[in-house]
Amino acid sequence: MFKTFKKLLSAVAAALGLALALAAVQPAAAQAAAGQISLSPATGPAGSSITVTGSGFKASTTGTVIIGSTTFPLKTTTAGTFSAPATIPAAATGKVTVTAKTSSVQASAVFTVAVPTTTTTPAPAPTVSTARLQFGAATNGGPLASAELDEVTVLAGEAPSSVLFYKDFLQPAPITEMNAVRSRGAVPLVTWEPWAWGGGVSQPAYSLDRITAGDFDAYIAQWGQALAAWGYPVRLRFAHEMNGDWYPWAESVNGNQPGDYAQAWRHVHDVVEAQGASNVSWVWSPNVPYWGSTDLAGLYPGAGYVDIVALDGYNWGTSASWSGWVSPQDLFAPGIAQLRELAPGTPILIAETASSEAGGDKAAWNTQLISYLAAQPDVMGFVWFHIQKEADWRINSSAASATAFKDALQARRTS
Repeated sequence: MFKTFKKLLSAVAAALGLALALAAVQPAAAQAAAGQISLSPATGPAGSSITVTGSGFKASTTGTVIIGSTTFPLKTTTAGTFSAPATIPAAATGKVTVTAKTSSVQASAVFTVAVPTTTTTPAPAPTVSTARLQFGAATNGGPLASAELDEVTVLAGEAPSSVLFYKDFLQPAPITEMNAVRSRGAVPLVTWEPWAWGGGVSQPAYSLDRITAGDFDAYIAQWGQALAAWGYPVRLRFAHEMNGDWYPWAESVNGNQPGDYAQAWRHVHDVVEAQGASNVSWVWSPNVPYWGSTDLAGLYPGAGYVDIVALDGYNWGTSASWSGWVSPQDLFAPGIAQLRELAPGTPILIAETASSEAGGDKAAWNTQLISYLAAQPDVMGFVWFHIQKEADWRINSSAASATAFKDALQARRTS
């Protein structure tokens, strides 16, 4: 009977051990399977800029997006989600696996590299208007997303004269993208951001004093050499919206001090210029001033360092809890007045703008914007942010918006 009892105890222990082992394994397996990602777009040419969106990952952690031998940073929210920019390699073909990975979760999706067809009749070259007030655009896919820029051309009734896109301090000079912009008869407007995408506002590695101290000189010089070798006109918008507090190059965050921004700007300018990049026009681009924003005077690097002064401004309408409908003139006139005082005689560009549909008449706003800007003799142009992001900023967020936008551009061409 004792032997029988021992056998019974052994069987119970074995079963209990198996149950505990399964209990230990199953949560990890469930966690590993929880992560999932999607790509936008999921197909396109080699070299495409994409957005990787993920869910089911560990909350508030960092990781990487892996595409071949190239990695891009990601950071999850408190809900375990993330959205990270990435680039498909220029030499990629066929199916490309994109993997998002944190310490405990990994998920993959496939990007399909589109094969150019040789049977389609090439579309006629887009026509860029010669009107004094230039029209530019930014789209989700950037310069390599030809279909998006073709759509903008149709909506506007003219091709954009400039294409705005973004690069951080981990990426090389975007020669492929600039060639794509130039092939459309437009000028690249490159926003060069001194940080690592996805790293948040606190990034001590990219503090302004480190830039001024020369910690990034080798990298900055590479950009200067590449831009000089390219040789065609390019507008370089370095460290934009510096008068806010949402980027690590603002003086109110990341350990930066008053005066650091202008010093860093001048240093970057000098390093690029030393490489012979005389084809670069430097665009100094604050956000429209608002209550609590950093005063522009202390951020301006000086006339010898700036070729174009700019403003970013959006009509959020009632799309956010803190916002209200604002007319184009009320949005831009105070900032334009400050730019004229800081940099008299310098061309002014509206480097980012768009309107929400919420809280007012977007069609009327589009008409008022173009009419107001066309009446300002020193405003050289504006760039429309044709992206559905915090709000639906797109030209064609409604049929009425699209019609008004096209008609207003036509009116300024014939006036």
